[in-house]
Amino acid sequence: MRINVLVADQERAFADALATRLDAESDIEVVGAVRVTAPEPSLLGRDSADVLLLDGDLPSGAANRLCQEMSGRATATRVIMISSSSGPARIVQAIRAGAAAWVGEGESMEHLLRVIRGVARGETWLPPAQAGNVLRLLLLEQERHSEVDRLLAALTPRERMVLACFVAADGRRDVVAERLSVSVHTVRTHLRNIMAKLSVHSALEAVALTRDRAGPIPPDTG
Repeated sequence: MRINVLVADQERAFADALATRLDAESDIEVVGAVRVTAPEPSLLGRDSADVLLLDGDLPSGAANRLCQEMSGRATATRVIMISSSSGPARIVQAIRAGAAAWVGEGESMEHLLRVIRGVARGETWLPPAQAGNVLRLLLLEQERHSEVDRLLAALTPRERMVLACFVAADGRRDVVAERLSVSVHTVRTHLRNIMAKLSVHSALEAVALTRDRAGPIPPDTG
């Protein structure tokens, strides 16, 4: 199997050098080496790649947003993040964004080649030294989301709708009132009930709690 690889890094010289080395492998074909500093999937859409080697140190979370875009396409590209650090929290964020592997910049070329070939076969890879920490964070996150789901399940369908609109409106009660064709006073009353059921002290805490769940407010199943 020939693996089509795309290299994207904020340093063009590094991308070119890595691409040249990878292209020397008989089973790897580099389809592009690009400089990228922002989540601009249009820069990458011109090339069809099985594996994307992506600079995990792009500023302002751009790597994760770009990873989400690339891994969510109909012909999903498997993403390997390459970073100067390997903190478990950053790795978890990358996994949530759809990354298949995380590789430190200091790893050898032989190691990177093993990861590329494994990822192309559908495997995933995490730094062994951080695997336990990453797993613990993922489990804690799952438990937290389960607790949030339990609290959200206590909301009525109308309260659920108000909260979803409040999140979408960035906390603007007037926008929620307009979208639901009710008064701001009615929205305020719903928010007080929502805060009580979610055990939070402000509407903004309710928004933060919902967003922290990393998913849409679950539909009413009652």
